Amino acid sequence: MTHKAKVEIVDSQTLSDAWTRLESYQIDYTDSKGATHRLRREIYHRTPAACILLYDPKRDIVVLVKQFRLPAHLEGDPAWVIEVPAGLLDGEDPEAAIRREAVEETGYTVRDVSFLFKSYSSPGAITEIIHFFAAAIDLADRTSNGGGLEEEHEDIEVLEIPLPEAMAMIESGEIFDLKTITLLQWAMLNKDKLR
Repeated sequence: MTHKAKVEIVDSQTLSDAWTRLESYQIDYTDSKGATHRLRREIYHRTPAACILLYDPKRDIVVLVKQFRLPAHLEGDPAWVIEVPAGLLDGEDPEAAIRREAVEETGYTVRDVSFLFKSYSSPGAITEIIHFFAAAIDLADRTSNGGGLEEEHEDIEVLEIPLPEAMAMIESGEIFDLKTITLLQWAMLNKDKLR
């Protein structure tokens, strides 16, 4: 039925264009029954990003990071959020970007990186596409301290957590970042692929 639906953009207006761009759209949406409705939507334009699960099969640990996130703070949740390493592509190929981010944030230089899938973070309101990766690591891959870039005012804590404990942290509410939950669940289902 949805093959009969169509969308026409009637108007758009930039509401903010600072750290990222927020735009208001008026669209004419013709539904699958043929009725046309004028709708208003606000869309947050965000550049593509990548994230990675770093897993040490010898120690059965994942390397996560903890950093300040204003939205969590505004909602009354813990402001220092536990996440997988991630970052914007900044014009790079997704794999090159996530290799850079892994070193910057965690200090781990990854060898073999596997692309898993890509996903919209919130397709109802945000254009951001996230590329998901995984890599097996070991202690020899730790080439620096990580912690983020000083010039970007990053203040990142590196965490090494046993995978079962990280999974329990989802249930306890200590881990509530969606990309992290997705990759941890993927790891539980695919540990053999990371060896």
